[in-house]
Amino acid sequence: MELSVLLLALLTGLLLLLARRHPKAYGCLPPGPHPLPFLGNLLQMDRSGLLKSFLRFQEKYGDVFTVYLGPRPVVMLCGIKAIREALVDQAETFSGRGKIAILEAVFQGYGVVFANAERWKTLRRFSLATMRDLGWGSGVWRSGFRRRLSVWWRSYGKPRDPTLFFHSMTTNIICSIVFGKRFGYRDPEFLRLLDLFYQSFTLISSFSSQVRERVQEGGHEVGI
Repeated sequence: MELSVLLLALLTGLLLLLARRHPKAYGCLPPGPHPLPFLGNLLQMDRSGLLKSFLRFQEKYGDVFTVYLGPRPVVMLCGIKAIREALVDQAETFSGRGKIAILEAVFQGYGVVFANAERWKTLRRFSLATMRDLGWGSGVWRSGFRRRLSVWWRSYGKPRDPTLFFHSMTTNIICSIVFGKRFGYRDPEFLRLLDLFYQSFTLISSFSSQVRERVQEGGHEVGI
């Protein structure tokens, strides 16, 4: 008798847990692939790169769709129109930031990039005020940007992907403010810093990182 009661209690608890994690429990979310209990859509993801999976879902469900990374629903925005509507037309509504479990242990919700809500607003105000004190936006900064752009253009003189150049220039500006030192764009130490930067984003978007997200549940989030 006691065993039957225990099994019934366990079954009831499991059903309640599954009902709580069911997509309808989160309200009206955009369409997307049907998730499995606990795992969500993880088994439907391409382990060599999540971007391939998201592009495949975009073709099937449109520019706005929901995927479940474990039990956590994430609304994905694809395409300029959807992203602009969310981040420009409804900027205040979508100003929050989701937690990234692999980084949470390191940053603990601090930093301009990873802070959220009121903490982020406070840090942003402080950062902007500090940058203004350093002369950010002044003629000196603008002339510096123009000089670097002209050097880059003269170096190549034809259409070229500017991603690496802009990353290098931005990183060098940050280094000059934080470390008081500028690097040559071919400096081995500087190239190593850039490589670590790229590796961090690769790690965040990896399949193993998304699996780790499951230990930190929360409400639904928006991805771009």
